[in-house]
Amino acid sequence: MTITYRIGTLDDSFSAFKVFLKSIMDYSERMNVMAITGGNDPEMLASIWEKRKPLFDFLAQISSQFWVAEKDGGILGYARTIEHDGLQELTEFFVDPSQQSAGVGGGLLSRAFADRGAQYRTIIATLDERALYRYMKMGVYGRFMLKYFSRTAEKVEVQTDLSIEKLDLNLHLDSINRMDREIVEHTRAGIHQWLARVREGFVYKRGGNVVGYGYIGGNHGPFAVLNDDDFPAVLAHAESQMAEKGGEFGVSVPLVNRKAVDYLTSRQYKIDSFSAILMSNVPFGKFENYLTFAPEFFL
Repeated sequence: MTITYRIGTLDDSFSAFKVFLKSIMDYSERMNVMAITGGNDPEMLASIWEKRKPLFDFLAQISSQFWVAEKDGGILGYARTIEHDGLQELTEFFVDPSQQSAGVGGGLLSRAFADRGAQYRTIIATLDERALYRYMKMGVYGRFMLKYFSRTAEKVEVQTDLSIEKLDLNLHLDSINRMDREIVEHTRAGIHQWLARVREGFVYKRGGNVVGYGYIGGNHGPFAVLNDDDFPAVLAHAESQMAEKGGEFGVSVPLVNRKAVDYLTSRQYKIDSFSAILMSNVPFGKFENYLTFAPEFFL
């Protein structure tokens, strides 16, 4: 049978996840990095899916474009885009490794990531040369690397004049939108509403004004601060919160963020072998003031 394309639905989440997992495991083997292991074990697959299901369901629900490629009733690949406030972001583009020379990728990208006139078009991409080539042909280019830093959480004391409060979007969303407009140059209220349900959010204040925010839980993030000198205090607070739970703390770091990198290396955080790169049609944002959502599906 021929390959067909259709709009994806929430019911496709698990099938899309299996394609994602197979593709990432193949990439990891080819690049000799450890992204996800154990996906061939049914019990491990079920465990990974339980953790990732809320994210995959959320992306299916908020996507502006969600396309799947099918053959003989099975999904061979999928691509998904979200759009908000002038930003178009390709959150996922994965094809079964056995189908990567069959034209499936081009068919998916032409549907899910066609240029619709957004001010900013972005992808957080792996370093797979075949995918990078496709993205550059679509007019997005590499800006900087992202690396995940992590360690066993310990309680850390950093002197600061910041006051810290639990996030309440009823009180804080306007301030967060203003920060997002300044730092990442777009607002995304729907993402914050989801993050506030699945992670523990905090706002950081100075003089009664919100000057930063962050989310703890899962792989953590995003974090944003108006003054990058506040990153040591913000990260110390987040790590200390995780230390109380007895867990690990980590963040996905744009490597242009010197203050975060300096703090994390001084604390002897480990750097994950997996690498990602932010690509966009034009430069934008103040990423020295930002730590992305992890895992790196979107900003």
